Amino acid sequence: MNKEKIIQELKGHKKQPYLDYRLKRETEEFTNTLFYTLFDVNTPVEENLDVLEKQFARLVDLACWDLNKPCDKLWHKYVSTLPSILEKLNLDAEAILNCDPASLSIQEIYMAYPGFYAIAIYRLAHELYKEGFPLVPRLMTEYAHRQTGVDINPGAQIGKSFFIDHATGVVIGETAVIHDNVKVYQGVTLGALYVDKKLQKIKRHPTIMSNVTIYANATILGGETIIGENSIIGGNAWLTSSVPANSTVFHTPEIKIKTANVE
Repeated sequence: MNKEKIIQELKGHKKQPYLDYRLKRETEEFTNTLFYTLFDVNTPVEENLDVLEKQFARLVDLACWDLNKPCDKLWHKYVSTLPSILEKLNLDAEAILNCDPASLSIQEIYMAYPGFYAIAIYRLAHELYKEGFPLVPRLMTEYAHRQTGVDINPGAQIGKSFFIDHATGVVIGETAVIHDNVKVYQGVTLGALYVDKKLQKIKRHPTIMSNVTIYANATILGGETIIGENSIIGGNAWLTSSVPANSTVFHTPEIKIKTANVE
């Protein structure tokens, strides 16, 4: 097959006319600028808001293809939510500082904790998700996923003072609902019982009430599953049904140790 034939066939198989990877790259740049604007003491807020508005306009050009749902007026509504988002994120950082004995300072939380970073990008993406801004919120949380190992769908609803410890491997599905003061450890999955496209508009993921702790590698599945407040879910537990308030759930593995006789 000659070069011209290869080129023709490649072009023939490029079936997505709007698949412009500049959107992914520029979303990541927007996400970085947004994060630094909120947290970095040397980043001028006033100047950066102007930069962010221009970056957002570029995302609108690349992402909004439906002429019946224009996105060009969304920026002013979104930027007005940033103070309340930052207030929530400060509560998240304080929750981590207060719960994790390994944390040495609040500055360490903001700069070194992948769980905090994943929560921050989720909260920033969630507001855009609620407005129906296409694709960008998912690209934002996927960017955080790539950096932290935490996969939070921007559609999830998460309350105040959320704490993810160690972070890696956490999965929180689109229709999950998490109330206030919840602590989650590495490897936790809040997922669906099964995958089927017909479930797209249905609540598929669990509800976690306030003051719940979910330890490492626990799996909680199903849209009707509710974990009652003040409950503790032990490591490696597998749940597909609801748990009453003030419960302790634990998985008991069978461990056998065989020691060789040494003469």
